[in-house]
Amino acid sequence: MAIRFKVLGGAGQDNALWVEVDSGQGIRRLLFDCGEGCLSGLAFADVQATDHLFFSHFHMDHVSGFDSFFRANFNREDRANRIWGPPGSGRIMQHRFQSYLWNLHEGLNAVWRVSDIGETDIKTWRYELPDAFETAHEEAAVVRDGALVLDEDDFTVEAMTMDHRTPSMAYRVTEKTRWNIDPAALEALGLRPGPWLKALKDPLELPDEAIVEGRPAGELREKLLVPTPGDSVAYLTDFLMDEAAAERLEPWLAGCKTVVCESQYRAADLELAQKNFHMTAVQGASVAKRAGVEELVLIHVSSRYSREEWAALLEEARAVFPGARFEEGF
Repeated sequence: MAIRFKVLGGAGQDNALWVEVDSGQGIRRLLFDCGEGCLSGLAFADVQATDHLFFSHFHMDHVSGFDSFFRANFNREDRANRIWGPPGSGRIMQHRFQSYLWNLHEGLNAVWRVSDIGETDIKTWRYELPDAFETAHEEAAVVRDGALVLDEDDFTVEAMTMDHRTPSMAYRVTEKTRWNIDPAALEALGLRPGPWLKALKDPLELPDEAIVEGRPAGELREKLLVPTPGDSVAYLTDFLMDEAAAERLEPWLAGCKTVVCESQYRAADLELAQKNFHMTAVQGASVAKRAGVEELVLIHVSSRYSREEWAALLEEARAVFPGARFEEGF
């Protein structure tokens, strides 16, 4: 299993995050935000294979590339069409769906589901191409389990609501823990490998009380299975980074391998960052250090600065968190 990611867009331009979760059996593709020109960094086949689109919020620089995404997928029926975002996402997306003329859509049956991520629940609306997306079909709300938003077989997506004078969602993708067989422990027990080892990893398939190789399955799990934490990547952009926000993020990001974080302003422009409910590169670096993450990738750098100032911005972040870097090409 592995998580691969790619920052879309360049320095001083709109940015988005592309994430692939590779289980070894298949790949799930996630897109976080969809700014102008961002999709040019992806193969068209990848755009069409996107499983989930997550919006942090709906300011122009995070949604203006959606037309290209929708044009590639509006009639897609071979997989679910799923969009997630802060409260109001369903309403905003319906307006986007209906902003086109639909008079040649007979025989097309695509369905799109859009979910509003609230503090305590997730509300989802279904929009159907056969009726030109005219009706918002409200589905049953789901109570949120902490920060959890999406729970798939191999990974989870969590979301935290931040303040950008509007709700702006921070996201974290985490592979689920993998359980591997300890070969030394297997040999010490005098047991031979076999199909039973695969079943041992799944308590639903092999309950603890089941007898395997002469021993209870639960006992064998304790002695043979070694947990390996999965990869993780977080996406933080467009919100006020004050002490209260940092205190909320620190435990949530703990153990995260990579944080992809806005770096809109230099440290000297902290007042301007606060006024516009953004953050400085130094503030992002400080949170990364406090949370103990492995790597910090800085994005969303302001076009107000020159290339030399972008380099200085990176050095300011590295002075706090040496693992900070720009995406290749910045």
